[in-house]
Amino acid sequence: MSNERTEIGSLGEFGLIEHLTRNIELQQASSIVGVGDDAAVIDHFGKQTVITTDLLLEGVHFDLMYTPLKHLGYKAVVVNLSDIYAMNATPTQLVVSIGISNRFSVEAVSELYEGIYAACEKYGVDLVGGDTSSSQKGLVLSLTAIGEVTPDTFVKRSTAKKGDLLCVSGDLGAAYIGLLFLEREKKIFLESPKVQPDLEGEQYVIGRLLKPEARKDIVAFLNKSAIVPTAMMDISDGLSSEILHLCKQSQLGCVLYEEKIPIAEATRLAAFKFEIDPTACSLSGGEDYELLFTISANDYEKIVQSEQISVIGYMTEPEKGATLITKGGSTHPLIAQGWNHLKK
Repeated sequence: MSNERTEIGSLGEFGLIEHLTRNIELQQASSIVGVGDDAAVIDHFGKQTVITTDLLLEGVHFDLMYTPLKHLGYKAVVVNLSDIYAMNATPTQLVVSIGISNRFSVEAVSELYEGIYAACEKYGVDLVGGDTSSSQKGLVLSLTAIGEVTPDTFVKRSTAKKGDLLCVSGDLGAAYIGLLFLEREKKIFLESPKVQPDLEGEQYVIGRLLKPEARKDIVAFLNKSAIVPTAMMDISDGLSSEILHLCKQSQLGCVLYEEKIPIAEATRLAAFKFEIDPTACSLSGGEDYELLFTISANDYEKIVQSEQISVIGYMTEPEKGATLITKGGSTHPLIAQGWNHLKK
């Protein structure tokens, strides 16, 4: 990238928006009017509309010392789309608003948008609007994703049934370990700026933090296999706190087997470098963006066809509470030690 720096003030707000959105091509038939008018127009042709929004604040949700702007743009889109997939729906449109201070150049903001567009292209989503404003402090990102779903086939968190199987996609705990590595290197850098970062062999866990993916493939598999989850949500704050949300909203208990929790070998090895338990990372780490869902036990034969899905437990009557059965066979109440963005 060249070292040119164009001040945002030289373009003005409309000039900046025009600069960032000049090459948009709409991909969705439902996008009738996109960027450039007072508002977007969407027609979902008889489908129901699903809407979710995310606010990302510098210093709370991301640290620009180790998060490239392009990755930040990509991740900001993905975490939003993940919520649409968690409703068993298909994301179709996105609006993005940013608050930026004058420490960012036009080139820097363009890099952020490169990441946003890369994610939109990958997931077939149209950027149809947004806003830019100046921010006194850090970078502020607000994204709203819009999706569609065949009437009444959306899946909520509150509809699991006793005896349902508890399932999770992918593997867990990697993003949290990635964060530990980056925080460690940041601390070393602040103390000794000449020391080169040592992230050798940790591409997997760092990639899971900086460039997560939304599980479009899992929703497609469920659809193709004619499996309708009885309840579903995405895992942004750690497995234990999400399971407890599911239990609370469905008014049920559950049994979770530690040995069934999927943890990648790279995550396991990285956890040992920090002398922490990989299970603790999967239960209490955040930002995995995998799907947690329940299915009827009748669908077990179908669900095991996917190597990307693990059955990790089952739902019980509420009196039994949420319990974890360890590899050693002992039983513990499941507690949430996940992320809470409001506790700082």
